[in-house]
Amino acid sequence: MKKNLYIYVLCTAVFCITTTSCDKIEVTEQLTPLTPANIDADAGTWKMAFMTAPDQVAVPAPTPVGSDAYKAELTAVKDAQSKLTKSQRDAIEYWSGGGVLRWNQFFRDLVSRYNLPPAPKADGSYPAPDAENPFGDPAFPFANPPYAARAYGYVSASLYDALKAAWHFKYLYNRPSAYNADSGVEALVPKTDLPGYPSEDAVMSGVSAEMLKFLFPAAVEDITLKAAEQRNAALWSGKATSSDIAAGLALGKSVAALFVARGRTDGMGAAGGNKTLWDGLKQNAESRGDEAWVSLETPPRPPMLPVFGKVTPWQMTPDQIVAIRPPAPPIRGSAEMDAEVQEVKYYADNLTRERLAIVHKWADGAGTYSPPGHWNDIAAEYVRDANFSEVRAARAFALLNMAEQNAAIACWDTKYFYFNARPCQLDPSIKTGTGVPNFPAYVSGHSTFSAAAAGVLSYLFPDGEAYFKDQATEASMSRMYGAIHYRKDCEAGVQLGYKVSDIMINNFAKVDGAD
Repeated sequence: MKKNLYIYVLCTAVFCITTTSCDKIEVTEQLTPLTPANIDADAGTWKMAFMTAPDQVAVPAPTPVGSDAYKAELTAVKDAQSKLTKSQRDAIEYWSGGGVLRWNQFFRDLVSRYNLPPAPKADGSYPAPDAENPFGDPAFPFANPPYAARAYGYVSASLYDALKAAWHFKYLYNRPSAYNADSGVEALVPKTDLPGYPSEDAVMSGVSAEMLKFLFPAAVEDITLKAAEQRNAALWSGKATSSDIAAGLALGKSVAALFVARGRTDGMGAAGGNKTLWDGLKQNAESRGDEAWVSLETPPRPPMLPVFGKVTPWQMTPDQIVAIRPPAPPIRGSAEMDAEVQEVKYYADNLTRERLAIVHKWADGAGTYSPPGHWNDIAAEYVRDANFSEVRAARAFALLNMAEQNAAIACWDTKYFYFNARPCQLDPSIKTGTGVPNFPAYVSGHSTFSAAAAGVLSYLFPDGEAYFKDQATEASMSRMYGAIHYRKDCEAGVQLGYKVSDIMINNFAKVDGAD
């Protein structure tokens, strides 16, 4: 059961395409103050996801605990605590549940707000969101599933590396947290023995804010305010002094700069392709004797990110993406494809209430946090209940979301390599139970995302393996129940997703030192 609810009030009907911004009512999940089961003192030695070393970004030594400058900082914390307002105490309570979890919630909300496809212009063409004019119409970005998967991947991986770097310097300098350095400082959150310099909260605020401003530039005000609130809460709570926070913020922002540089050269800028490329995809499909996919929207929309399969993956190579590409689907007119179409037709004509409920549960379409976000929502409850330290929580989301980005890359590589038609294109009498996505059928994105997530989460939380894999199967089948995918799409997508998760687990999770 989901514990956090996001309600969107649109000016148009739920299925209407719009680029107008949404009014948002956020119902925030209550989190118990985090008392980590283990502070993971050795996390500074864990393998980095992208950085070359934990000290790739330098952090200067702090002033000594006994110095007048540090004593003045402690006095400032005590003074601030003596004047706390209700809103400040509320901020402390909010962030006490865990910074990694709170940023993940905020991030899912951003994806939902920007997961709105551009509306057509009067001439039937579609404007493209412009990163150089993110406040325009349409707003940038359109956080569709592959864009969202990449965004989840970048934010989570950068947060993980930044916190490992923070742990390295915490234990290098070993300056205590404010509440451990001065008994007059109140601990308004559960106390730990984790060193205070640099502040992990400030690191999280710095790296998360910079990455999110890169990925969701039109949300700069909300992002900036959220980050500042986290830093303030760290000081008000007695965890950190001003120099702890300044050092953490600088570290977080510097780590983000490394990841932003990667993001500017990872191939995303060319993922939309052009008409010549789109025409070539059609010709390739027809040359194999198949019917090429066409947009079923009115007016026809350009295909969604047909070159996303060339985006740089995490912890695997582009050659590995190609190597795990599934074999070709059956072509139109073959006995196998005729049987596939007839099976989809059966589900379309016999959409029971139980199957329709599954379709809606996993739809994750426009205005939602997308299929990868659904699995982040599932993961968040397990991370919360495990009482992970901030750095171990960041690891869980990094493993999940690097795999989800890789799943998107592998899935989109396959979709546009084969470029095959949706069931209702081959048989227009098929009435779908959910919206028809604007990209080819084979393989199913939901199936690939879900299996990749289930594989990673089963590694992290083995007691939940049966549940995760059952949910992945249900998510996969929801697309056939909704009559937008063939069985072959779903089965091959599940197989592909598990291959992606196996690579992430074997290439990184099992060798990163955290286990």
